Amino acid sequence: MRHYIKVELLRMLRNKRYVIFVVAFPVGFYLLYANLWGAEADQTTGLRGSVLLMVSMAAYGALAAAMMSTAVPWSQERHSGWLRQLQITPLPGRAIIATKLVSSLLLVLPSLLLVGLAAVLTQHVTLSPLRWVELILAMWAGTIPFAALGLAIGSLLPPDTAQPVAMIGMFGLALLGGLWFPESIMPAAMRSIAHLTPSYDYASIGWRIAAGQAPHAADAAGILVWGVALVALALVAYRRATART
Repeated sequence: MRHYIKVELLRMLRNKRYVIFVVAFPVGFYLLYANLWGAEADQTTGLRGSVLLMVSMAAYGALAAAMMSTAVPWSQERHSGWLRQLQITPLPGRAIIATKLVSSLLLVLPSLLLVGLAAVLTQHVTLSPLRWVELILAMWAGTIPFAALGLAIGSLLPPDTAQPVAMIGMFGLALLGGLWFPESIMPAAMRSIAHLTPSYDYASIGWRIAAGQAPHAADAAGILVWGVALVALALVAYRRATART
């Protein structure tokens, strides 16, 4: 299983889409937006713009990494016959899914760390060491629902369909979850929709930790419920996919 994880990581690190959408875009957007609005204070969270944007762009990059490292590669593996080869190895089905989730979790770290580093170096964002650890760990663990969603998409759809669906899902969650635009400037209807998305719960946890506050129980419960539901969906979709191979 350890070698399988290593193969997964090396393959994604060589993927240009991963480098662009997960590493370059979040850091580039942060540098652009922070220089425009970094000194302003957000009306909803009270955070300085540079800190709010740090959490938002790190969340976007982590969400994108979780979905892009699972949806399309997994669909391609099914259609190329690689999944069939894995099924005849000693690895049980649960271990294959677990390997994908672990690999995805490892691949979200570059976005979280690089956006944070950009915030420190360019906007002089300062948090206590304990708060940095809490923020990174919470945002790291919070990507499980998005990785599971990617696996479900990859199990249910062919590669030429999985890619646009994953991209639409990734951008839609980022937009509706308030990662690109602060909640305070959203129309009322869009704000109501945002509060139902896992991406908003995910970012909200990060915003509150960055502000030195405990996450809302509703946000933590939302991520937990979405995580359980989407992991269950991924397992069902995997069994359906393997039944057809």
